Amino acid sequence: MVATRLSAQATICSLIHPLQCGSLPGRSTADAALVLQHNVESFHRLRYKVSTLFLDVKGGFDNVESPSLLSLLRRRGVSPYLVQWTGSLLRDRTCRLTFQGSPRSFAPVSVGVPQGSPISPLLFVIYVSSLHLEIPSSLVISYVDDFAVTVASPSYRSNIRLLQRSFSALKRMASPINISFSVPKTELIHWRTTRSNEPPCSLPVQLENQLFYPQPRLKWLGFIFTPTFDPRSHFSRRYTLANAALGKIRRLSPPGMGLPPYLCLSLARSLLAPILLYGSSVWSPPPSIMGPMSVFWHRVCRWITNCFSSTNLLCLHREACLPPLLILIHHQRRLAGLRLICSPPEINPATARLSKSVPTFSPHRATLIARGKITSQPYLFFNLDWRSTPDKLKNPRYRHNAITALANAATPLVHDVATLPPISLHLTDYLPPVPGVVSSYARLKLRAKKLLLSDWSATPAPPYYPYPPTTRPHPFMGLGKFVAGRIHQMRSGKSYLAAHPWWEDPDADTSCPLCFETPQTFRHAILSCPSSARLRSRLLQGVSDLAPEAPVWSDQQLLIGLAEVIRTTATGFPPGMPPRAPSLHTPKNPLFPSTPPPAPGPRD
Repeated sequence: MVATRLSAQATICSLIHPLQCGSLPGRSTADAALVLQHNVESFHRLRYKVSTLFLDVKGGFDNVESPSLLSLLRRRGVSPYLVQWTGSLLRDRTCRLTFQGSPRSFAPVSVGVPQGSPISPLLFVIYVSSLHLEIPSSLVISYVDDFAVTVASPSYRSNIRLLQRSFSALKRMASPINISFSVPKTELIHWRTTRSNEPPCSLPVQLENQLFYPQPRLKWLGFIFTPTFDPRSHFSRRYTLANAALGKIRRLSPPGMGLPPYLCLSLARSLLAPILLYGSSVWSPPPSIMGPMSVFWHRVCRWITNCFSSTNLLCLHREACLPPLLILIHHQRRLAGLRLICSPPEINPATARLSKSVPTFSPHRATLIARGKITSQPYLFFNLDWRSTPDKLKNPRYRHNAITALANAATPLVHDVATLPPISLHLTDYLPPVPGVVSSYARLKLRAKKLLLSDWSATPAPPYYPYPPTTRPHPFMGLGKFVAGRIHQMRSGKSYLAAHPWWEDPDADTSCPLCFETPQTFRHAILSCPSSARLRSRLLQGVSDLAPEAPVWSDQQLLIGLAEVIRTTATGFPPGMPPRAPSLHTPKNPLFPSTPPPAPGPRD
């Protein structure tokens, strides 16, 4: 609560520099990366050579001096009760080290902010905001304790001198507040365009008698940057990390046992997808890496559903409730673009660099400092309308910059919106209300979800699969992994049923092995086979169809009955596996509200 209030007052009292992106509401690592790329491309448009020096604050939170911080809060007009609360937090603190043989007595701590507190990153960001003073010919972007100093000039040799001067200026500004930089962690990159015919620059920068050579690739805020902003290295790394994560969590739910499918789906959405697609709001994965990433996504769907490798991919994604990867990336970019254009430009530095044609909540726009001259942003990219699609034009000069290209992805969501709504009213308390803002941000996000389902449904599934795509878990995914896997397999048309022959033996007999009357389809095995008529009459009363709207897919008791029928009759079981004993209790399905157990009945 205090962190939220202090964050709001920090914005009003100008305690935070517009290019600080860490631990602040409405700003993220993607915003910092977008601003960095935007500035580099803008300098390139002015025919300048661009270089960036990446610095790391030494010690970070441990070097914050409470008297200096409290004095800064008072001078800027922060409410007295917040200043007193912050002083109480940083006063009379003690700590002790815990290791074998360490003393058990506590020692007083008079410097630093406590690690783990939600307000500590905000206090540190306020404390180092003075390091963002405008340095001639330089631009400083930071995310908490990670700084990026970008300079531009007609030559890389001049950039080296500018970076050395900028580093010296930052050291002078940081010394009075007891802040220093970890020089060994410094990294350098010389940016270049994809159309440049010059060889890569190898000039190093010298800082404190140490030489730092330019890197062919480096990692900053989780993004892997190359001199030409080639995203292949970044997404190759994300693919490797996602593969490693899947190898670990799949042990929680091996085939036929372990976690139920709905929990596997939750892990895929909350863990695997963020790892794999981190950075998709800044760059789009190139075709060379989209293939391996899509294959990985198919493996995730098979892990969730227990479906076979020969299962049709369109059916597989609908059974797993996960859209195809390309559609999911387009959806995430639409959401990222929507967040970008609905953020207040006074808060989000990426939004402040949008074209003036974007009808944001506030007309505020940032400016670019190029060798001491103020340059208007939109004219660097020929002032294209943000709703246009310049990628289809043959002239490469007419294109969107990195930020406007992301905003362009959200045009299907806001085509009929005159003034974009703010992402959150709490971020715009200091701004007067704007008339005509009708559509809410939540309503636009709902429109994005509908567009996702529309794109997903555009490619029809095979005729034998009637079930529509959905992002909500199927209710039967709350059953056990083995039984839910049988249902997934039989619904998708690739299972151990006789009517679903293997590719190794396409001419195999498809007759039902229990009644030998008709082919053993999913419908026959569950609803028509005479061998299970008595069991079916008790557990599946009133069920006459397995269509998408059939009650068996939405009624908890009928789903429990379907599971009992599958267990007892070994429907869809691997060859040679005996039927499982009927369940002696009613399993709790978390995808349904609590309901009383069914009345006991006679058993077969």
